Amino acid sequence: MSGIDTLAKAIILMGVALVVIGLLLLLAGRVPYLGRLPGDIIYRRDNVTIYIPLATMLLLSILLTIALNLFFRR
Repeated sequence: MSGIDTLAKAIILMGVALVVIGLLLLLAGRVPYLGRLPGDIIYRRDNVTIYIPLATMLLLSILLTIALNLFFRR
């Protein structure tokens, strides 16, 4: 296998990964309470809104860690 074949496969894999991530982001907006969990910080003043989804990030991190450990376990 030449270097160009390896590069082509890597680019295709990255494209597929971007499509999957995009679809997940589209579907994430439809999950109830995602982004509005207790522990998510919202700061509103006049024309400024700062949103820090701490609890949502923690929950997603735990779920992804469990899923990837189950998927890649040998």
